[in-house]
Amino acid sequence: MATAASARTHKEFVFEWEGKDRNGKVVRGETRAAGENQVMASLRRQGVLTTKIKKKRMSSGKAIKPKDIAIFTRQLATMMKAGVPLLQAFDIVGRGNANASVSRLLNDIRADVETGTSLSSAFRKYPKYFDSLYCNLVEAGEAAGILEDLLDRLATYMEKTEAIKGKIKSALMYPTSVIVVAFVVVSIIMIFVIPAFKQVFTSFGADLPAPTLFVMGMSEFFVSYWWLIFGVIGGGLYFFMQAWKRNERVQQVMDRLLLRMPIFGDLINKSCIARWTRTLATMFAAGVPLVEALDSVGGASGNSVYADATTKIQQEVSTGTSLTSAMTNANLFPSMVIQMTAIGEESGSIDHMLGKAADFYEQEVDDMVAGLSSLMEPIIIVFLGVIIGGIVVSMYLPIFKLGQVV
Repeated sequence: MATAASARTHKEFVFEWEGKDRNGKVVRGETRAAGENQVMASLRRQGVLTTKIKKKRMSSGKAIKPKDIAIFTRQLATMMKAGVPLLQAFDIVGRGNANASVSRLLNDIRADVETGTSLSSAFRKYPKYFDSLYCNLVEAGEAAGILEDLLDRLATYMEKTEAIKGKIKSALMYPTSVIVVAFVVVSIIMIFVIPAFKQVFTSFGADLPAPTLFVMGMSEFFVSYWWLIFGVIGGGLYFFMQAWKRNERVQQVMDRLLLRMPIFGDLINKSCIARWTRTLATMFAAGVPLVEALDSVGGASGNSVYADATTKIQQEVSTGTSLTSAMTNANLFPSMVIQMTAIGEESGSIDHMLGKAADFYEQEVDDMVAGLSSLMEPIIIVFLGVIIGGIVVSMYLPIFKLGQVV
């Protein structure tokens, strides 16, 4: 209990200090410790005479996103390639980061490494931010003495993966936002505009057209039960998204549906193939054995259908089946990917051939997103025109009969 408590205290405070080294040069820095005495003792062992220590105020900071980890990895790889020592590189990146949450995370990892923990082991303490693929590659780099090269390869992989995610999100965000805006506009019309028209039409004393009566009936429902409509839609979306995230069965069903969607299904399928091949190429190039590398590949694809197929591929490969045959049996991969994998197995350059396949499908995703953006614009214009225009025409039909009433 005491050890746990002290560990929490150790992670709670960051001290800014200033002092002089053995040559009398003024040095400054930050140290994470339980108190000022620990800071002074630590600096004394390093030959630093402390002149000033101040506890640093810690802001809450924003949430740490995969993009933050990708940027940190690129910065760390760049500095290590430039010859900056690991601990100093962590110190520079941590202090220069605008997100306080990232700075605290890097300070914690730096403290672990400073006490003798390996970098991969320090990363494994934070699985929320560093997955098994990340940790395995770092561990392989440490074992082979090529950590800076592996970090550079890992940074490239993460940048490409985040780029694909961003393109998929942007392609899906446009129609989603338009649907939301259309619903809000229709709700405002139904609740505030249509009732005003209804009062006018009641004074006409004429029979109203069927489309007008339908729209007015919808308006009455919105006015009476707007709280129920918004509650059911908002609550339904929230619980559905939570079930999608947390329930494995719902996730599997939705992932299958996404792959079968018209237009968008092909885009998602190609993005999964790009991420799958890129991940396996990166792991294999780092010297990770194929069976072990497949552990991380399925989850990195971002789709449970590919994750399940990867598990079966791993089982077949572990029993002596070639990777090409196992991928063929999965019935998920296009013939081009399978052929390039076969060439890679025959020539001993699987990582190179899979990397080429990943480049091809990443370009395919780029082209599809560009094409979808231009395709969706007229579709959305027609969609909005039918809904909003239909309501407007329905409400103006009685006005055309006004002459008959008069």
